[in-house]
Amino acid sequence: MKRLAAAGALLGVSALVLTACTTTDTGPAASEGGTVRIAEVNELSSFNTGTADGNVDINNQIEYFTQGDFFRLDDTASVVYDESFGTVEKLSDDPLSIKYTVNEGVTWSDGEAIDADDLLLGWAATSGYYDDADAEGTVGTTYFTPAGSTSGLDQIALPEVGDDGRSITTTYSGPYADWTLFSPMSVPAHVVAEKAGLEPDSLVALFESATEGNVDAPAETNADLRAVADVWNSGFVTASLPSDASLYLSSGPFIVSSWDSGQSVTMAVNESYTGDLAPDGIDQVVVRFIADANAQVQALQNGEVDIINPQASADTLSSLEALTGVNVMTGDTGSYDHIDLNFDPAGVFGEASVREAFLKTIPREQILDALIRPLDPEASLLNSQIFFPGVDGYDEATSTNGSDAYDVVDVAGATALLAGATPSVRVAYNNANPNRVDAFLAIQASAAEAGITVVDGGLPADQWGEALSLPETWDAFIFGWSTVGAGVLGVPQLFDSEADSNFGKFSNPEADALMDELVRTTDSATQVELQVQVEQLLWEGGFGLPLFISPGVIASGPNVDGVEYSPWQTGPIWNFWDWTMVS
Repeated sequence: MKRLAAAGALLGVSALVLTACTTTDTGPAASEGGTVRIAEVNELSSFNTGTADGNVDINNQIEYFTQGDFFRLDDTASVVYDESFGTVEKLSDDPLSIKYTVNEGVTWSDGEAIDADDLLLGWAATSGYYDDADAEGTVGTTYFTPAGSTSGLDQIALPEVGDDGRSITTTYSGPYADWTLFSPMSVPAHVVAEKAGLEPDSLVALFESATEGNVDAPAETNADLRAVADVWNSGFVTASLPSDASLYLSSGPFIVSSWDSGQSVTMAVNESYTGDLAPDGIDQVVVRFIADANAQVQALQNGEVDIINPQASADTLSSLEALTGVNVMTGDTGSYDHIDLNFDPAGVFGEASVREAFLKTIPREQILDALIRPLDPEASLLNSQIFFPGVDGYDEATSTNGSDAYDVVDVAGATALLAGATPSVRVAYNNANPNRVDAFLAIQASAAEAGITVVDGGLPADQWGEALSLPETWDAFIFGWSTVGAGVLGVPQLFDSEADSNFGKFSNPEADALMDELVRTTDSATQVELQVQVEQLLWEGGFGLPLFISPGVIASGPNVDGVEYSPWQTGPIWNFWDWTMVS
């Protein structure tokens, strides 16, 4: 279950969307078929977005075109069920019990039915049900490494498989705030089983026979379960189109048909798809990898791509608005850039005073002035790790969390904390992203004034996502999160001590207890109170600093109609089934 996708929000917020359109009210007639070409910043790296490493924006974009599911989120972050795929039925409130049923005839692109094996795999991979490792990971086993937190989902007992073989029923031991956002769909179970050396239809039997994890009494590692988890965790990672087609099967309207490394991925119509989300008259979708915003604008102007979602800037917007026949849409986004610290006790930030000193040197106002205010003169510092401005809880959180200590650079304060020490800090970031490069250079220059040497740990676009899970290679990391815009599970996903997406391994037992209560709380006012308390602990512990909220711009050319703005993870593709080609 994914709440946030790396690359870029925050968690459960809604955004105001402004739209500016340069097209006329009437357009050309619809075409019979054709190709839609989209520009994306990053390159594909995994066909499993459920893992902490695979949960990157471009991977999620490809998945959105190629994988079916029980629901999607629209541009208001509301759940919209896809009844052509299956049904979600709440059987009871106490205990909370939900039944997921895949429709008869729904298959993977190789013809294999999507069934209870697939649903149980998705549940097993995201719930932590079989894990029995201690907090230090020295005793017991952690099997799967999901992107999201297991908090809340760990209340689910072993699901009951329906007699039809296409359904499972999940029953919770207590309330769960985000149950409507959980889907047990994942990668194909028969492929995972085969790659793990098991029979293709054996996973139901494996999951039903395996022992539930007990941290107080760790069991010997289950070899078959370990093999399955290893395939799920890393078997779908790739830098090119796998020679084994089973590693990129589709259950959605499109299927990956080719991949020109460093250039583009092409998706063709999935002939096995029988659902309702196939757009009329579109035979192919090509995603081109274009990191530079100006190059994206140029490609749109030249008719080389039809849809772009570049990194927003005043120059980018000005260039787009000067084009004719282009639909330009701007608005807020659910994305923000931030810098996180590595809490390895043996590392440079093992001491709280060094963390505080480094954070005092980060020139947030300078970064905001250079990168965001030219596009949005009214932009202000983001002073919360959890809330966006204008959302319930933001004012309360920022008045008590201590963020005002980092509003301006305090070289004198940092120098005093260091007491003569001259630490070296390796800062990693995506060096193909201009905003991240500029932020790094500003931080490097400012920290030097306090005697801190900032080492350039910049990484190419196809490497930085994997490096997040290798904290031994960095001391601080500049990157972004992009939210789906709903729910509270994103909080423990990022900040819980044992969460795989807590890349710097921040750990605070008091915060863990508050987040555990949060995901079991359905009252919205109490949810805000709990998040405000977590917020304060994050700032007190020196988790890192939010840098800025990313403004958004989407533009589409004259060859495709129906492209609409969304501030959330899926951006311009959120309603691709409504697109039509024009001639």
